[in-house]
Amino acid sequence: MMRIGQGIDFHRFCEGRPLILGGEVIDYPLGLLGHSDADVLIHALCDALLGALGLGDIGEHYSDQDLRWEGLDSMVMLGEILSRMDEMDYKIVNVDLVLLGQKPKLSPYKGKIKARLSEAMGIDIDRMNVKATTTEGMGDLGKEEGLGASCVVLLQRKE
Repeated sequence: MMRIGQGIDFHRFCEGRPLILGGEVIDYPLGLLGHSDADVLIHALCDALLGALGLGDIGEHYSDQDLRWEGLDSMVMLGEILSRMDEMDYKIVNVDLVLLGQKPKLSPYKGKIKARLSEAMGIDIDRMNVKATTTEGMGDLGKEEGLGASCVVLLQRKE
């Protein structure tokens, strides 16, 4: 049995926070505003995994109204969701992540992000793709007000 999940997330830029993407601290003067660490890449990945498993979305599991999750490291969230996936006897076939925004440029960080996330998920790095695109200056992301991310995952029942 195969299952596909799709996730998407957006966060506004803010001052006074580090920018964390894919679990990596990015050298940029602004961070992302959110209840947790606001890592849009991992949030999109988590939503894609939850969707493929039929378990809703991260807001249902990690509500921004719940003080327990304030400042949560998104890698912890990912680890918990991966444990649920394992309990349900699924494994990851592949992951495709896209960062949406004008800046920062993701190219210098792609290798580190791919390595960190593939290790966290227990998959070979060639099953993990990370890419970025701009919105050609259109909309709020084009005006550099924040970042978005999209993710697709394919899961397979363990044999």
